[in-house]
Formats: sequence, C-alpha cells, structure tokens
Amino acid sequence: MALADVRGDRVEVWASTQNPQGVQDAIASELKIPKENIICHVPLLGGGFGRKSKPDNAVEAAVLSRKAGKPVKVVWSREDDLKFDYFHTVSAVHMKAAVNSSGKPTAWLQRSVFPPIGSTFQAGAELAGAGEMQQGFTDLPYDLPNLRVENGPAPAHVRIGWLRSVANIYHAFAIQTFTDELAANAKADPVQCLLALIGPSRQIDFKALGTEYPNYGASLSEYPVDTGRMRRCIEAVAVNSGWGKEKPGKGVGYGIAFHRSFLTYVACAVKVEVNSDGDISIPRVDYVVDAGIVVNPDRTRSQFEGAAVFGTSVARYGEITAKNGVIEQSNFNDYQVARMPEAPRVTKVQIIESDAPPAGVGEPGVPPFVPALCNAIFAATGKRVRELPLSKTDFSRGATT
Repeated sequence: MALADVRGDRVEVWASTQNPQGVQDAIASELKIPKENIICHVPLLGGGFGRKSKPDNAVEAAVLSRKAGKPVKVVWSREDDLKFDYFHTVSAVHMKAAVNSSGKPTAWLQRSVFPPIGSTFQAGAELAGAGEMQQGFTDLPYDLPNLRVENGPAPAHVRIGWLRSVANIYHAFAIQTFTDELAANAKADPVQCLLALIGPSRQIDFKALGTEYPNYGASLSEYPVDTGRMRRCIEAVAVNSGWGKEKPGKGVGYGIAFHRSFLTYVACAVKVEVNSDGDISIPRVDYVVDAGIVVNPDRTRSQFEGAAVFGTSVARYGEITAKNGVIEQSNFNDYQVARMPEAPRVTKVQIIESDAPPAGVGEPGVPPFVPALCNAIFAATGKRVRELPLSKTDFSRGATT
C-alpha cells in the first residue's frame, strides 16, 4: 500500500517501506524531479522480510497522482503482490569431503550456484557477488587443512529479491546438514562433531586468508569472526535442550545447527516428532544467541521466536513455481505458511551476556533453524533431507529413503 500526493514538482508519499531513500530515488527518476523535493513518510512497517525494500507501489501511486491531479492511494491485492513479486532465489549447493580413518574431514569442497540478486539490477548477471557469498559460504569457520569454495553461473528467470536472511538460508542448510551427515558417517555425536570442526577458540581474518569478505559492512577489528563465541553458543544450547539426556522414542529426534550471520552468533536445537503417517510436529526449539550488547531482551527474544515460525514456513512450504511465464501461486491457499498446529509449540531463547558491540537480531534466527529441523527429522526417521520444501518428501513409515 502507498499514498502519494504530487503537486507540481513536489511529492509527499506515505509508504510502509524498508527503504525510504529508495522510494525517493525511484520517484525522482520516474517523474524527473529533484530527489530533495520528495518527502517519504514511513508509517508502521508490519512484516517487511525484504519485499518492502522495493519502491514499486509508491512509484505507481506517484505516477497516478500526477495524472489524476489529486492524492492517490494504491492498494495491491495479495494476488497482485504474489504474482508480481521479487522472489528469493532458487539454489543448489554441492558438498563433498574426504575423511580420515576417524571420520574427520581432511579436505572439503563446497560449490554454490544460484541466480544472484544482482540480476535484478544488471541484465545478464549470473555470478554472485562477495555480499552474497559472505553469507555463510566464504566465511566457513571450520578448522580444515584443505578447503575449496566455488560459485558457478546461474541465469535468473524471475526477478530476484531479498528474503529474510537472504543467502544464509541455503548456505546454512547445506553446510549444517552436511556436517550432520559427517557426524553420522563417523558415528559421532553431532554436537561434538560440530565443535571439533570449529576447532579451538580463535579469531579468523578471512581477508588475510585471501577471501573477499565484506563482514556485513562492519570492520573485522570491531566485529571479528570469533570461534570462541560460536563454541559457547553450541555448548549452551546443548545444555538447555537436554541434548543426549533423553533416549528418544520411535519417531522422535533432536537436531542441532549453528550459524553466524549479520555479525550475530546463533546455535539452534530442535526436537521433532514424526508419526507413522509422516506428519511432522515441533514440540520444542532452543536458541542461544550472542548478539553483543542487547538493549531490549524482550524484543530480541520475539525476533527469534518469530524466526522459528518463519523458518518452519520456509522449510515446509517455501516454493514458488511458474508456468508459461506466469507465477502459479496467488494466495495462502496455494502458497502456504505454517499454521498454529505446525508451528513450534515452545521456543526458548537464551541471550548470552556480552560487552561486544551490538549486532543484528532480525535475520540471524532463520538460517540455523532450518538445518536443525532437518537434522532432527533424520534422527527421527533415518531419512536425509537434501531438498526443500519438506512437502516434497514422504516421511511416512514404509516410504523409501
């Protein structure tokens, strides 16, 4: 929704936008008026999740206001918004490791391929930039003697935009489920395997290692990549979730994952129950968060509680398809989100006290949740999840792996 009032070479616009400067730029370009003549009011945003970074509805309102000679309010239906959206990219990640006799990796290859967000702004862009690759891929924190990280070209077939957590979602999913596979292959506890891969407490300077690493726009001296903070989160979430203290019954499993994004360290443990029909429920989620100095603990916990619900939707249903150049989904009847019975019943969030500089909390809760959920499903069913959404896989007993 947007409301615009164009009067000569001056514009006043009200839009629930994540990017008011972008609204000014786009209207100035479309109406050929100076940017300083445009005032953008930002009312309550509601859920943004990346979509509201785009100014298209505000520009439409401004164009119509100029033509009509009066204020114009534009309201898109959900069907309009979904069919003419900017979509989170499709992706494929290839993981491969050589292991020694104890099952510990001695060489590691990871390859990520996806149409980049840059394709929305530059026709023909097929390779990811450093900003996308830093999101859980070029900043792999594992202590490995041999590591190769690759990105291949992929053409975009739809407009690519930002979704909450962006490239961290698929990178964390691939790396953290692969880590769990390595633990199973070595017959090792997943928590201990994860800690062993991270290695001793240290600060990693990826730039010094020859990797282009923007560090989310922050200096590495102020926001270093600290594996000690990672280890504390993992160890704490294992304790909080009761990891290893209960022998799960049939169809019950626990999964764990870790991810650093937006300068924040997050470990997540998920408990799932899968009945004989393959129906999945999530009795409990545990988060441990190190986001530096936290000013508002209540709002921070809410962000992670919401991230668990959002991550459930991404994992279970997050798929858009097109046919003959038209997006097939139109509303919540064919693009589902998690309903109350499917959402986690209990989500516990521990915030680690820290005197480190404050970091992000809106996006870091999603990336580790999805692999932790999928690792828990493996523990409950013995079936690996290598493709999302989960709706593509039959988890009923008797179905093939």
